[in-house]
Amino acid sequence: MIAIIDYGMGNLHSVSKAVERLGYAAVVTADPQEILAADGAILPGVGAFGDAMSNLRETKLDEVVKQYAASGKPLLGICLGMQLLFSASEEYGDNEGLSLLPGKVIRFQGDYKIPHMGWNKLSFKQGQSPLFAGLEEGHVYFVHSFHAKPEQGSDLLATTDYYQQVTAIVGRDQVYGMQFHPEKSGELGIQLLGNFLALTGSSKA
Repeated sequence: MIAIIDYGMGNLHSVSKAVERLGYAAVVTADPQEILAADGAILPGVGAFGDAMSNLRETKLDEVVKQYAASGKPLLGICLGMQLLFSASEEYGDNEGLSLLPGKVIRFQGDYKIPHMGWNKLSFKQGQSPLFAGLEEGHVYFVHSFHAKPEQGSDLLATTDYYQQVTAIVGRDQVYGMQFHPEKSGELGIQLLGNFLALTGSSKA
């Protein structure tokens, strides 16, 4: 079973449907026991970092996510969900994150279009990552105004280029994050999601 964590901010339906299309059972849930019992967990997110962290704290799901990550079972943050994995964000003031990965989320700065929106090619930095098994670099779909700056280079699994190197995929141990929405990123996005789900060892439905 794959738990899709419902803390009130995220396109839960599209993520759930993508997981089910890949043959896995998915449950959208805010129940701590259901989350902790899952083979894999996905933390989606759309909206502002501070609001998301407030929701997680109010429901005590921040501690559940940390506990889940500490269990060693695979966890995937998507879009805002990836940003929440980091220590902090400067979106609408300084906000503390889940601190599962060291680093900060900062706003794009420059004389170019913000948000970064569109199809951009991934560049795999850690080719041996199990997320990339059997895959070739290709394009995925981004929509974001803030981007993560990991402190540890080894946590950076893939980048894209948007007037600078931009963090696209991160990972440490069994904690992963994708800045783009894999469920909306064509065949490569679905393959990346499928490789994550394979890591969970969950039986296909």
